[in-house]
Amino acid sequence: MEIAEYFPQLNYPMNGKRLCYLDTGATSLKPKSVIKSLAEHLEKHASNVHRGIYRISEENTTAFEQVRNLVKNFIGANSTKEIIFTKGTTESINLVAHSFSEQYLSDGDLVLITEMEHHSNIVPWQLVAKKKNLKIKVVPINDQGELILDEYQTLLKERPKLVAFTAVSNTLGTINPIHEIVAMAKKSGAYTLIDAAQALPHYKLNVADLGVDFLAFSAHKFYGPTGLGVLYGREELLEKMPPYQGGGNMIASVSFLETTFNELPEKFEAGTPAIAEVIAFGKAIDFFNSIGHSRAREIDHHLKLECEDMLKSFKDITIFGEAKKKVAIFSFGIKGAHPHDIGQILDKEGIAVRTGHHCTQPLMKRFGVTHMVRASFGIYNNSEDIKQFKQGLQKVRDFLL
Repeated sequence: MEIAEYFPQLNYPMNGKRLCYLDTGATSLKPKSVIKSLAEHLEKHASNVHRGIYRISEENTTAFEQVRNLVKNFIGANSTKEIIFTKGTTESINLVAHSFSEQYLSDGDLVLITEMEHHSNIVPWQLVAKKKNLKIKVVPINDQGELILDEYQTLLKERPKLVAFTAVSNTLGTINPIHEIVAMAKKSGAYTLIDAAQALPHYKLNVADLGVDFLAFSAHKFYGPTGLGVLYGREELLEKMPPYQGGGNMIASVSFLETTFNELPEKFEAGTPAIAEVIAFGKAIDFFNSIGHSRAREIDHHLKLECEDMLKSFKDITIFGEAKKKVAIFSFGIKGAHPHDIGQILDKEGIAVRTGHHCTQPLMKRFGVTHMVRASFGIYNNSEDIKQFKQGLQKVRDFLL
């Protein structure tokens, strides 16, 4: 059975054409097992968790916590106490920015980020920097879209307290040398946070092996539901960090005079969580495990090479960022054509791509543009998609140039 057959949305045409879905970087399609899990929960098993003593609630609580353990094992964490469920990568980073800064950052401290960061790993630090009078400095990239590690080493001499960086660029597809970045940061005495939203669907990450302090990712980019993310944090750091939000479940006791807080991980999970989504995310992990990291990497590598050759066959296409190590994410432009026009024509051909700044406006400025077209691939894509994509680009050129 072909992998694409597990994804029912691919059976539904777009604008009367075969769906060629090339926007996995924004959100992935969902396999049947995830869709079935969501539907069954809402139809047969709806209840809250951690609160009821009746059977459905207890079964949901067990299933919910089993997924936390599944996530722990999947990323190599030491304890389920280190796995916090959030709304997504964005909230995970905001949680760290808010709570970590309260406990560990003070006036004049330096935070390092990179020139290829998503806005969700820029804006939270800017907000905190204003409140705490922090400094933010940026590790630059070269014309190929790779971090300039010599510049990073120079910035580390300024003794930053935190280095927050993406493992894989959502715009360029660049695979950053995360082991080296973390090791260099630790040597300088800095804490580290990795945005793994784009990395996890492509290759295996082990937080214990990395030695990273925080790691954030989203379920919906990993073949799971929207509205759910994960924050991994080292237990000793999370224990000292104050709660991010107040409300139900994150408390041990409440009076009008004083509140004491729950233990990890509940301390950071105020309110009713995304129960159906968490349980369905477990199915997404099971599905990905059935495919295997090695096969997923093989698919990605093949698609990367095939798409790169195809795009380069058009003399008027510029690929932004051609790192030596990258995943199958391509941002490009066509001379004389606006990205939005390109996207609209491709849409009519059944091809779903992303157009815009991809939540990386500083990166756009680095390459001297305001918008790009992005094609990003998942494990359900194949050579037929590359062929359809090429035909669509030929239509774009015939129509616009």
